[in-house]
Amino acid sequence: PLTGLANRSLFHEQLRRAFTDGAGGRIGLCFLDLDGFKVINDSLGHDIGDQLLVTVATRLNALVTAEDRLLARMGGDEFVVLIQDSSGTSEPIELAERILQCLAEPVHIAGHELTVSASIGIVERAVDDTTPADVMRDADITLYWAKDDGKSRWVCYDSVRNAQEMTRFTLSATMPAALEREEFFVEYQPLVRLSDERLIGVEALVRWRHPSLGVLSPDRFIDLAEETGLIVPLGRWVLRAACAQARQWLDRYGEKAPMVSVNLAARQARDPELVGDIAAILGEFNLSPERLQLELTESDIMGPTGESLDALHKLAGMGVRIAIDDFGTGYSNLAYLRRLPVHVLKIAGAFMEGLRGNDKVDWPVDVKIVESLVSMAHVLGLTVTAEGVETRPQLDQLRWLGCDAGQGWLFAKAGPPAEIDDWLTRAGALAG
Repeated sequence: PLTGLANRSLFHEQLRRAFTDGAGGRIGLCFLDLDGFKVINDSLGHDIGDQLLVTVATRLNALVTAEDRLLARMGGDEFVVLIQDSSGTSEPIELAERILQCLAEPVHIAGHELTVSASIGIVERAVDDTTPADVMRDADITLYWAKDDGKSRWVCYDSVRNAQEMTRFTLSATMPAALEREEFFVEYQPLVRLSDERLIGVEALVRWRHPSLGVLSPDRFIDLAEETGLIVPLGRWVLRAACAQARQWLDRYGEKAPMVSVNLAARQARDPELVGDIAAILGEFNLSPERLQLELTESDIMGPTGESLDALHKLAGMGVRIAIDDFGTGYSNLAYLRRLPVHVLKIAGAFMEGLRGNDKVDWPVDVKIVESLVSMAHVLGLTVTAEGVETRPQLDQLRWLGCDAGQGWLFAKAGPPAEIDDWLTRAGALAG
């Protein structure tokens, strides 16, 4: 064999024997994969790649000298160390640390100085509590976590994290059918004019009524929808639902009905069909573009090259309002605001903490930040909405600072359309 190490077959045989002979004891695995090996192999050739594998194997072999340990090459750039009679999790962790250190030294091959690192998945447990198949499965899972967490590190198996990952996988797999079964629904949170606390709009917030997990908030599934691409059809559904509701309010309350604000994910914003879809939805419900506001985060509103998205310019040209959500938590590049088709800045709720009125220690900093953002936005002709308004002192401070609008639990939590109807029918609730 290329490296002179035990192969996959021999490793599995030794692993089974460890379970047979090790009843009552513990076992540990360090499953590692070289980071960036494919790039080296593809760019410098397989001969260089093979020499690198031999060097890595030699270094690892020098670390794994105890009789109760076995180093094997599982194939490609994957290696595994079996620790029999493990004394606890600290033993494979200590070995993993030494592996990372020994691989950090550059490798010189045929005039090339190569730097290699590894991602390591660690499993350590009582032999009586598991099986060889379970150990290998969990080691593979944990290796993936190490890669996903940023590479060049070790990660220990965690049953809680695994359960969370399995839930995420299940949600991801069932999401398309959930959309077809109409398990998603929209709640609305009031956007309030601060000068008189009258309703000027509502933010549409999607929820998932999961048959076994109950009602799920967007933070449980929006990232999954982005990863799978389902964010485009889901986002289209939310837009249509929000516009349909806006039409109902317009028919019921006339021109004083609230506009609807809908969150737009990065993948949606880059969808070539976005402008046409929105135009069609507005036309379907005979809704003027001014009745719709789209919210994007600072990072999502800029394209990969740093240029604002063409679609947003087209939508703004139609009359659709564009808002930057969570402003102040991302790039906060004030220079680009002049080039963006933006109408509204929504100040992140994190800046509301110092305006609570309970502890004035943080007031000077938060007040100055909010004051600067409001002033800058007004100079650019933008309106400002404060997110996360929860107390009267915050409201008073925001009014004093000249903030235009707000949303948060002080006014109302997100709720079904009927709650907005209740709000709208109260005396003086409609913005004039």
